[in-house]
Amino acid sequence: MSHAKLSVNINKIATLRNSRGGENPSVVEAAVKAQQFGADGITVHPRPDERHIRYQDVHDLKPVVHTEFNIEGYPNQKFMQLVLDVKPTQVTLVPDPPGVLTSNAGWNTIEHQQLLQEIIGQLKEAGIRSSIFIETDAEMIRAAKDTGTDRIELYTESYAVGFASDKEAAIAPFVQAAKVANEVGLGINAGHDLSLENLKYFAENIPNLLEVSIGHALISDAIYYGMGNTVKMYKNCLR
Repeated sequence: MSHAKLSVNINKIATLRNSRGGENPSVVEAAVKAQQFGADGITVHPRPDERHIRYQDVHDLKPVVHTEFNIEGYPNQKFMQLVLDVKPTQVTLVPDPPGVLTSNAGWNTIEHQQLLQEIIGQLKEAGIRSSIFIETDAEMIRAAKDTGTDRIELYTESYAVGFASDKEAAIAPFVQAAKVANEVGLGINAGHDLSLENLKYFAENIPNLLEVSIGHALISDAIYYGMGNTVKMYKNCLR
């Protein structure tokens, strides 16, 4: 039985670096160490204001990410130029307006069908795997298939919020969404507010989960446990 891969989002390393200026802590060193400790991939989400990951960081990371390199973002012209130049393993398309603090909604794949088809066509031509950040609506997942995307990334904030009070109810929409994705032949990734508390239950219940991308909780835990221990703990949740 194969296990879902763990991609470590290192945006928060860049946030800490930028708060003081200079290059400490180094996002490149963080990526190198995370992989040495067992991470299956590295995720970054450069935003237009470069408030954490900078566009130059993405270029600097390319030579050192020997696992899977996942770049998230809204597909404006500058972002597309970046990913087509760097050619990561995967591009995860996120419908972020410019000033948003963090990703807070999935794509409306019906309303934005033409845009997504065009963008994903460019990614396919460049040999880059595509994923669409999406909520659990079955209609949106079926429409995602029509964009030509390889995968969807389930937006898991509602699961994380509901987990403590009723984990069965919290997971139920995601189980159904995964069934729809499996039916139409879409790969399944997941991310947003997954943590040591809720990851194991999620991974146990989502059929054919391929990858989780985790940043804030993992980097926060690494402050207490160290990066090596933390990566191991998260990977254990996926086994």
